Amino acid sequence: MDTVAVGVIVLYLVAATAAGSLMARRTTTSTGWAVAGGGMSTVLVAVGIAGTRIGGAGTYGVAGDVISGGVWNLWWYGISTFLALSLVGLFFAVYYRRLRLQTVGEIFTLRWGNRRCQWLTSLCVQTEYLIVNLIEAYVIGVIVSTLTPLSMFSGVLVSAAIFATYVSLGGLWGTAVTNLIHCAVVLGGLTAVGLLGIDQLGGWSGVTEALAGHLTAASRDVEAWWGFTGAGWLPVFAMIFSAAIHTPAASVYTNYAAAARNERQIAPAFVAAGIIAALMPILAGLIAILTTARYGLDTGLTGYRNLTTLASEISPVVGGVALAAVLAAVISSGGPILLSSATMFVRDWLPFTRRYDSARRLRAYQATTVAYAIVAALAAWVVATRTTISILDLLLFGFAMVVPPAIAVGYLIYWRRTTERGAYWGMATGYGAGLLWFALIKVALAAGFSAPADASALYRLLVYCLTVDGEGIDPSYVTTFIPLVVVPLVSRLTTDTSGDRERFYAMLAGEKPPASSQSKS
Repeated sequence: MDTVAVGVIVLYLVAATAAGSLMARRTTTSTGWAVAGGGMSTVLVAVGIAGTRIGGAGTYGVAGDVISGGVWNLWWYGISTFLALSLVGLFFAVYYRRLRLQTVGEIFTLRWGNRRCQWLTSLCVQTEYLIVNLIEAYVIGVIVSTLTPLSMFSGVLVSAAIFATYVSLGGLWGTAVTNLIHCAVVLGGLTAVGLLGIDQLGGWSGVTEALAGHLTAASRDVEAWWGFTGAGWLPVFAMIFSAAIHTPAASVYTNYAAAARNERQIAPAFVAAGIIAALMPILAGLIAILTTARYGLDTGLTGYRNLTTLASEISPVVGGVALAAVLAAVISSGGPILLSSATMFVRDWLPFTRRYDSARRLRAYQATTVAYAIVAALAAWVVATRTTISILDLLLFGFAMVVPPAIAVGYLIYWRRTTERGAYWGMATGYGAGLLWFALIKVALAAGFSAPADASALYRLLVYCLTVDGEGIDPSYVTTFIPLVVVPLVSRLTTDTSGDRERFYAMLAGEKPPASSQSKS
């Protein structure tokens, strides 16, 4: 057992939990808990948002991709992260604040007075958020169980205790303040490891020479591995597409948009968040380059060890710093997403809570947060010990399920002809088709689905779509194309008989205040 690493785990987790929990004094109302009472500074909004995009995928996940696939992964993951957050900040978030939304699905109820689109939006988004909450608990459980005598079950329960405590007590203030700490630790920690690693390997020239030797020995194209688009433009486009297309419906950004003191803060905060979040995969990729130079392409490393192995070799203290950065990345995304999950569950799926006073609704948020954290932890333990499910597959599936409401929200804001049935059926068919496509891929791969020699062109196309590269075509393409067509098609064929369209778009333009039932709840 590495005592330095264990010490880092204990100190960092206790400090982060305490910092978030101390914000309980600022979350004495339900509005203060969910959207910080609309009083958050630009800096806190920016780091709060930036933290949601990091996680394991944006740090050690990128490091693993760089080792196996090349440097293009670090550049384009960072660029796609910046583009995704800038997209929301420039084209969506200001409208969320003007309407005083606390969940993204409330925009449909404000427009039509019908809750079914709000309920369905929450289903789509919470499919992803449940997976993300599961993954964060899984990663913390793996780290704790690997470096301490605790079992995986105990590790995920530690995760549940951390998230349930500081999120339920501190609310959005707690997640933003802890994310300020997390972002500083990730940026500072990874930078320190990178600089010390370069020095350890004899400077940058020593790094490039060692890498050239490893790549040549493995019969890899050195120029392509270092290339800005080393795998070609198609994978680059796919990365940007998967990162950006679902982001407008990620309800956590509704919480942070509504938390800003005024709408002039929103675009700068989201753009700044994009810059901060983009730096982290770039730094993680740098450490992956150093790791490859030191150990070669076939490192045998997985998960967080892609970032911590070289650091631990430099010194136990540096290894502890790298471990702290990994923990910071995981917690920074898990906390806000857990808060948003609880907010959606209460506001979207428990409509009777609209009659609650602020104190009672706050207790509902807190109880839901605790329950959600425990369920996610138990699900993480089941996935880790009872299944062979790929965590990456689950994450990509979750991203795909958020695309239909993102498209419906875009149509609603920018195309006045959008009808309630158009939005609803666009989301319903997109979500259903995504579920079906994901299931078909898994069945096809498990059954060894292939095309016989005399198969028709259509049959061969189906086989290709379900089995290409051993993983099939990503469901996000299905969940994008279907609502993109269905929403305008159904809207053209139907008319609205409910809702005040002119008033809604006047509220959207900031010419009228939002409906009182939403602004006070």
